[in-house]
Amino acid sequence: MSTNPQWKSFQPPDTMNQDSAIIDFKPMTSNGKASQAFNFTNRSTSNSRFGQDFPLLQDKSSSFGNGLYGSSSTTHTNSRFPIGTFSLDSNNMFNSSGDSTLTNNVFSNGNNSSYNDSNSSNLGTRETGIIEKLLHSYGFIQCCERQARLFFHFSQFSGNIEHLKIGDPVEFEMTYDRRTGKPIASAVTKIAPEVVMSEERVTGTVTTEVRGEGSGGDTTGRISYENRGECFFLPYTKDDVEGNVTLRSGDKVSFQIATNNRGNLGACHVRLENPAHPVKYQGVVCSMKESFGFIERADVVKEIFFHFSEAKTKEELRLGDDVEFTIQTRNGKEVACNITRLPSGTVIFEDLKPDILKGQVLKPLDRGPNARHQTDALPGRIRYRAPDHSEVEISFGDKDQRGDFTLRHGDWVQFKVATDRRDGLNRATHISLLDESFLVSGEKREQGIVASVKEGFGFLKCVEREARLFFHFNEILDVDREVVVNDEYEFTVVQDQTSTFSNSRQSAIRMKWLPHGTVQFETRVENNLTGTVMKEIPPTTWLNRSPTKNQNGEHTPESGLIQYQVNGVKKTSAFYSKDCDMKHYPRLGDKIEFNINQVKRNKELIAVDIQVVQPATQTNGIKHRNSNNGQMYQGFVAALKDGFGFIETIQHDKEVFFHFSNFEGDPNSLELGQEVEYNLGTRGNSGTCSSAENVKIIPKGTINLPLVIGDVLDGTVVRPLRSVNPDQTEYSGLIRIKTEDPDEKPMDYEFGIMGLVNKRELLQVGDHVQLQVDSTGRAANIVAVRKKLRATVDAIKGHFGFLAYEVEEGKKLFFHMTEVKDNVNLQVGDTVEFVLVTNHRSGKSSACSVVKVSDVQARPERLISRLRTVSLDDAGPRLTLLRQPKGPDGSKGFSSEARVVHLPGIVVVE
Repeated sequence: MSTNPQWKSFQPPDTMNQDSAIIDFKPMTSNGKASQAFNFTNRSTSNSRFGQDFPLLQDKSSSFGNGLYGSSSTTHTNSRFPIGTFSLDSNNMFNSSGDSTLTNNVFSNGNNSSYNDSNSSNLGTRETGIIEKLLHSYGFIQCCERQARLFFHFSQFSGNIEHLKIGDPVEFEMTYDRRTGKPIASAVTKIAPEVVMSEERVTGTVTTEVRGEGSGGDTTGRISYENRGECFFLPYTKDDVEGNVTLRSGDKVSFQIATNNRGNLGACHVRLENPAHPVKYQGVVCSMKESFGFIERADVVKEIFFHFSEAKTKEELRLGDDVEFTIQTRNGKEVACNITRLPSGTVIFEDLKPDILKGQVLKPLDRGPNARHQTDALPGRIRYRAPDHSEVEISFGDKDQRGDFTLRHGDWVQFKVATDRRDGLNRATHISLLDESFLVSGEKREQGIVASVKEGFGFLKCVEREARLFFHFNEILDVDREVVVNDEYEFTVVQDQTSTFSNSRQSAIRMKWLPHGTVQFETRVENNLTGTVMKEIPPTTWLNRSPTKNQNGEHTPESGLIQYQVNGVKKTSAFYSKDCDMKHYPRLGDKIEFNINQVKRNKELIAVDIQVVQPATQTNGIKHRNSNNGQMYQGFVAALKDGFGFIETIQHDKEVFFHFSNFEGDPNSLELGQEVEYNLGTRGNSGTCSSAENVKIIPKGTINLPLVIGDVLDGTVVRPLRSVNPDQTEYSGLIRIKTEDPDEKPMDYEFGIMGLVNKRELLQVGDHVQLQVDSTGRAANIVAVRKKLRATVDAIKGHFGFLAYEVEEGKKLFFHMTEVKDNVNLQVGDTVEFVLVTNHRSGKSSACSVVKVSDVQARPERLISRLRTVSLDDAGPRLTLLRQPKGPDGSKGFSSEARVVHLPGIVVVE
């Protein structure tokens, strides 16, 4: 009997194994296990599920109907023996012979009787204890309320002794043995805890189903299980079944065995393991991971786990699929099995009411980082007025908005009411934002146009902001509208919740679509004005409209400048290519008509609707010809670099960039000062310089140069050409003439590339020059007066080389082959004469105007290579000459007589 799992926790150790100690007291330390395991004082008022008696069917050895495990609710628990009733004083309660004497006449009758009629001397005080030992016809009880161990005979047990086991709790009365006078237990009855449950789970089969309360059937079912070859039937109720499942006859289940306060056995924590007739359930796949997912069930508001291996479909399951499945319990958890796909729309969770209601948001959804910790499935709240004019609050979740746009407290929305078929709960759905919400909230609304669209997000060009504004597609109120570039929207600007402290990005929310033409970036200020173009936009910008980047990294188009008069007051206004007629774009000096607008974001006044009224006469340096390439310009080659160059205009006021790919001919034939003609190109620009195309050389003298008159003057360069100093804004250089009279104002003369006698001369600030002045008042025949230096060529490397002249410690002086006069072929060791030039921008020096002075007979290459490898380290071994060589006769070298002339073919015999 002790092997029954339900009692395994009630087996105390056998601390007393001697039968002679039947009535001896043993000093024992109470561990409190008995009082913790059983609540004897409250057992009569137990709230256990097993409040009713569970009859144990087909147990031939038990008789529950005879009250074998009867209730002990009639026990007088308040009149029990108090702890310390039996006191152990110095005289000892028991003498050496085993006889006992009670010091305070605890028992009034004082008569001793044998255990056969011990009930006759019962004092009426009941105690509790635990069966400690069972022998052939008697046993021992360990008292729970005091340290005592009492003998009892099986004849004193009121019940089937076969049902009594070690560890069973019992109730008894203490009396004395009539023959020996020792205390013994009498009127022993078995009691049970409120619920004693086995730790092990057992398996069984449902034999009787639980009927519904309204069907008039039995609300208690039966489960059969086998133990030691014997079949038992345990009762269970609906509350004992785990999960929202209905057990059917023949289902295989697992459960735990428990007893109620009457000692009756029953099944609890029943789990369905293998249904005999699987029940089909329906649901919708609501989430999927790598190899598993979850299905939202249609019968209860609950999700159930499934593994991909349980899908019995040809194609893989997808989110939103309607499915049918069975439920099995594995490892104590319900899982969906045998999953099959249903036609779309089969599973319906809710009934949607057709009425459209209007309400106000009391609690919006949390879209911030804390949203993931939200435990409420429907955290949102909307208040609306019911048909009976009462105020009603209704919940909504994150799937009930028509879009994921931001809702705020106090927003007015329209919605419909959906009733869940599973639990009858109402919720708001199909929620859309009403325009009057913006009036109620008083939030500032801005306007803009979609500038670019990415995957799921984009950027807006705002009316009142310089920078582009980020937005996410979720914030579009009209979820059915596709976002495209140039769409116009009205929106609210907030701090982006996803941005960090260091990246305080703003974004647009609650975006409402506007009809095309609603958003205006400018407002009209003045109409019908006339003016003159003072600064034109480079033609490259007209044709390709390629913007440049400002200091903030944003693209801004280049602008032109218009001068006009209003009421006699001269004014200027910028204009851009977007406001001009591309077929007749304004040139420098053109008379135009235009209007004035003010840009809203920066209050700038700009000219718009520009129309050319009278083109300016372009004759100086321009050939008017009807060609496919447009107007032809003329100029001079001012600079040549690696792969590109610059042309000085015929007005000498600016330079035009050109690439060698746009030169008609061999670029190697180009020289500084050559006369060329070209078109203004359409491929973009380089900085502030225009781009030339179709560049070709024209015969020398085609462009008439002004006559050079006057005496030779001495001057100093105060401003170089822009090719020497690209940082300056003016293209032309400037030379100041020295005057003997300090009170006289010095004269300044501009010069260009054609004013230099040596076109490769790099004149810098402070250089002394000699010059003449031409008929137009510009400097001509400019010759630099510089100190000539000499050095030898140290190395030649392709198109450049180095001179043996140190300008910095350990560095040789650089020169380019183009600086060598008459393209003379230089070699290592040649002596050259040059001019030292220092670039004030980079601080680097180079040799210019290199002239070969003399040739040096070069050593053979083998000697040069050997000299380069000779070590100059004095620490190495050296050869020292100790004695000069002498001839045989003691003289230096060999004597003349020692050498004999040998004739060919004759052998000299000595």
